[in-house]
Amino acid sequence: MISSLSLLVSRAMLVFSAALAMLLSFVVCADVVGRLFFDRPLRGTPEMVSTAIVIICFMQLPYAVRSGGMVSVDVVVERLPFRPAALLRAVAMLLGVLFFGFVMWGALEPLAHAWSAGEYEGEGAMRVPVWPAKAAVVVGTALATLNYLLMAVEEIVRLRDNRPAPPPAAPQVPTGAI
Repeated sequence: MISSLSLLVSRAMLVFSAALAMLLSFVVCADVVGRLFFDRPLRGTPEMVSTAIVIICFMQLPYAVRSGGMVSVDVVVERLPFRPAALLRAVAMLLGVLFFGFVMWGALEPLAHAWSAGEYEGEGAMRVPVWPAKAAVVVGTALATLNYLLMAVEEIVRLRDNRPAPPPAAPQVPTGAI
């Protein structure tokens, strides 16, 4: 149940980050058009872009972990028998738990400070609050940590039951696509 809820939340965060990326592309286009044709750039674009990029990256992180999209080197693991390969995968996932857990832990204090101090980026025309980007780091790494932990437990259960992992699903091609 936790695994399916985690996947659902990870997908929702992915959709949110994709929508934010699309919105950000409109902001950048409006800035460029305003700058080139009207000599009036959209105010606050650099601040919005720098904040949105952090949010987009860390909101996609949990789904990247859950879907197996993180970079891994499988050259050695693929050639090992089932049990040592499963053990190495479980260890790698536990290392992911440690890494993202430490990143999350380290991001809590800056988030608390940004929130309590009312920290902003930018001066003059547009001031963008910093706390949403810092919150995205905490939430994204927390869910990445949870996803790695769930995947490690699944791998350990498969190892205990001597049950190999299912093969990855083939990519779905829409019907009628050229």
